[in-house]
Amino acid sequence: MARSSSSHAKTSLPRQQRRHLRPRRSPKKRVDATVLCPGALQDLSGDQPEHLPPRMDLPRHAADKTLAVHAGEKLGRCWGTGTDSIVTPVVSGTTHWFKNSEDLIAFKEGRRHSHEYGRYSNPTVKVLEDKISSLERAEATLVTSSGMNAIVATLLALVPPGSHVVTTTDCYSEARAFIRDRLGKMGIKSTFIDLDDMEKLKAVLETNDVSLFYADSPTNPFFKCLDISVVVELCHRRGALVCIDSTMASPINQKPLTLGADIVLHSATKYMAGHHDVIAGCISGSEAQISRIRPWHHNLGGTISPNAAYMIIRGLKTMALRVETQNSTALRMARLLECHPKIEMVHYPGMNSSPWHQVARVQMAGYGGVISFETKSDLCGTMRFIDALEIPFIATSLGGCESLVQQPAVMSFWGQTDEEKSRNGIKDNLVRFSFGIEKFEDLRDDILQALEKI
Repeated sequence: MARSSSSHAKTSLPRQQRRHLRPRRSPKKRVDATVLCPGALQDLSGDQPEHLPPRMDLPRHAADKTLAVHAGEKLGRCWGTGTDSIVTPVVSGTTHWFKNSEDLIAFKEGRRHSHEYGRYSNPTVKVLEDKISSLERAEATLVTSSGMNAIVATLLALVPPGSHVVTTTDCYSEARAFIRDRLGKMGIKSTFIDLDDMEKLKAVLETNDVSLFYADSPTNPFFKCLDISVVVELCHRRGALVCIDSTMASPINQKPLTLGADIVLHSATKYMAGHHDVIAGCISGSEAQISRIRPWHHNLGGTISPNAAYMIIRGLKTMALRVETQNSTALRMARLLECHPKIEMVHYPGMNSSPWHQVARVQMAGYGGVISFETKSDLCGTMRFIDALEIPFIATSLGGCESLVQQPAVMSFWGQTDEEKSRNGIKDNLVRFSFGIEKFEDLRDDILQALEKI
């Protein structure tokens, strides 16, 4: 019987060549997952470095620049990415399957790390969450669809009906409105205090059942800095949690959890993503507190897409480099403008003249890439300055590669009364400048020529 052509092809090659064409097979040796991914199957209370979150396969004292590049990535295959790629893949599947019922039960009981449904978790998002946890020195992180979603989920989870929340008069305006208008309808009391009024905070804590103190630090657009350690001591003494929105600082410049705060929030849209191309938020803290927030996150549906998570992972790799440049540019520009004859006042915590400088110097590694200043002019004169600038875009947001400029009286408070603007400290001549990564000398020359138009 004649051999088939395929059979003949298989035997016509020299033995050595046939051996090279065979697919390489892994040895039939069972590989322990804990060898590939140290700590991946350990409980959160396992033997882990105190200053790093669980599942960190990096040097004990790795710096932020190293963590921003590597954290969460080498362990990606343990979280279901199934690849040895240097770059974390985008896992777009919404549903994950289980080998059998025993496998499913192990997952449900927490004996096996996996994913079930995209609204609850995703492999790409998990890598991002682990990376942020490492930068914040947190046990756990939740990434959300926006910074506002992070704020709402946190407040709803940590401030039960009948309780009390304390916040500052100059926290993020939409958060302030949510606390005042929405939580009030749910039977939750709120008190607004000045950021540096510790006596008022003491009084509120002593006379009310306060569940949470919530504040931005630094604030926007005046960059006031809360003494986080002092607030933590006062609040914890009365059983209240402390939540800090650290968006204006970035994890490179400030780590509220290391100062005693219970929760730290960010609009990841800003410094973390860093390219003005993705909307996201994040919540970091202890596993116990994040576990309280996680069901609200699931119910609110604030899920970030895997593609957006990938873009933030990529942005985080260069965050330390970008923030260093932005810190330097902002400080140099603030010092220059403080001496300029057409500038009335500069707001920046890195300046010795800032009333917040001493607090910032103690708890911040850098002072951020955004400054605000008041021109010696009126609404229209300041608009002429804005319009004469050639490099920055007239736009909201901050923290990206491109410089942005805005006049808050026009961008955020247009149509509001003088009383409303005054209540928020907004003057017609106020300018907020978010520096990108352009060359300092180019930005300097552009600002100086534009000031001549006033």
